Amino acid sequence: MLIVFGGLPGTGKTTIARVLARRLGAFHLRIDTIEQAIRMAGGADGEAVGPQGYVVAYALAGDNLRLGATVIADCVNPVRITREAWRATALQAGVRLVEVEVVCSDPVEHRHRVETRQSDIAGHRPPSWAAVRGREYEPWDGLDAVIDTAGREVDACVAAILAILPGHPLHESGRRP
Repeated sequence: MLIVFGGLPGTGKTTIARVLARRLGAFHLRIDTIEQAIRMAGGADGEAVGPQGYVVAYALAGDNLRLGATVIADCVNPVRITREAWRATALQAGVRLVEVEVVCSDPVEHRHRVETRQSDIAGHRPPSWAAVRGREYEPWDGLDAVIDTAGREVDACVAAILAILPGHPLHESGRRP
């Protein structure tokens, strides 16, 4: 199965993805890590990596899916073209795709997270609140779930995702968080 997360920086995607990956024994694929590695290798001019990070992620996800692993893609996934590429990755690997948008509906809490977070990736600088607010981000279509992290514990967010995963004991047919 390919579980693709999307959402603006600071909404809680990585925190949720890590916990979910541990619970499922899944491969956690983080775009920030890939993009920073590309920058450090000299494969990007300045801050802009462009599509390189996503293209590498699609290939890594495909390899791991074909090995039978569950893959959790942790990325902003801001535009239709990236979402369609994830869909194509799942289709080519012959696996189920679950799309999850992570949001933080409380702008005060979201801003606080963005302005106070420290990167755990060497050399990576998280975006400023102005950069997050000014980022291109198209509305989704065909989502399996929208997880609002405002005022919610990580375990509650993870449980809501587990509840929509086919074949998982917490899955409740037809229920969306």
